[in-house]
Amino acid sequence: MEIGVYTFGDIVADPHTGRKPTPAVRMRQMLDMARSADELGLDIVGVGEHHGSGFVNSATATTIAAMAAQTKRIRLTSASTLLSTADPVRTYQEFATADLVSGGRVEIIFGRGAFSDNFPLFGFDLKDYDALFAEKIGLFAALNASDHVTWSGRYRPALKGAEIAPRAAQARLPVWIGALSQGSVERAARLGYPLVLPVLGGSFEGYANLAAYYRAVWERAGHKPEDAKVAIFSHLHVSETSQETEQDFYPYYSAYLRPLFKGAVPPAAYAHMLSREGMLVGGSIQQVVDKIARLVEATGAVRYVGQIDIGGQPYSDIANGIERFASKVAPQLR
Repeated sequence: MEIGVYTFGDIVADPHTGRKPTPAVRMRQMLDMARSADELGLDIVGVGEHHGSGFVNSATATTIAAMAAQTKRIRLTSASTLLSTADPVRTYQEFATADLVSGGRVEIIFGRGAFSDNFPLFGFDLKDYDALFAEKIGLFAALNASDHVTWSGRYRPALKGAEIAPRAAQARLPVWIGALSQGSVERAARLGYPLVLPVLGGSFEGYANLAAYYRAVWERAGHKPEDAKVAIFSHLHVSETSQETEQDFYPYYSAYLRPLFKGAVPPAAYAHMLSREGMLVGGSIQQVVDKIARLVEATGAVRYVGQIDIGGQPYSDIANGIERFASKVAPQLR
């Protein structure tokens, strides 16, 4: 079982002070998170991609390279990379460069993401999402496999014996697919990619069904059953007592989800998220262990990664959460 944390670098005003961190401060927090996770023995740290002013990270490979230079052993992954609006050649080059900085510790998760602002920003039509993703994941696979590529498609200029450099430190960059829809889960399985399930509401049964469907398609596609891998990514808060999460974390989580709820999160909704059946992984150390264990049991996941720096929390609170997660939660899960 691999255990880690991830960040989107959200820039949210502290609900108690009204002050927002500057982008420079927020980036420094992300780098400090990676260094702490590495020192405390976590297995992986992830960096999400967003292109709006509410987030600091839009150039994931750059951030991962900076994290790589400050860490020694932890693996580093995107969470996720929006391939539909990216150039696969440039994406390979950027992550290969970061992999060289890291000494071979970089991974990529490709996915659509929860926002669509990247489509108009880079001149793509959202209606072409599936076609763009299918074409580009195929091209990236070719780039990842060979240092000279001949290829043609619809959405970028053709390649004719193109030299693809630099090459990653690893023979191939490990690639996962982040997916929630049945169609995207099916594509990941058919193509032979490990699956990341972002836990965003829903139920244990729903995620169990998606994981089971993934494995069924995986086997029908002729892949070895033992090679199918599932990871879970979710929001995370670890406190010493359940009351601390119920009371102290609520203002921060409500601030983070304010755009979704178009206002404060109703207390009853927050209580349900934290309940045994809810999908927010939060509470005391034992509550967090129990809920992750239930998610793992439902999905057969081999990796859990939690977004722990949510909603304008003071960095001291984030650092304490990472320490609890690494020293008290992770050993029990392993």
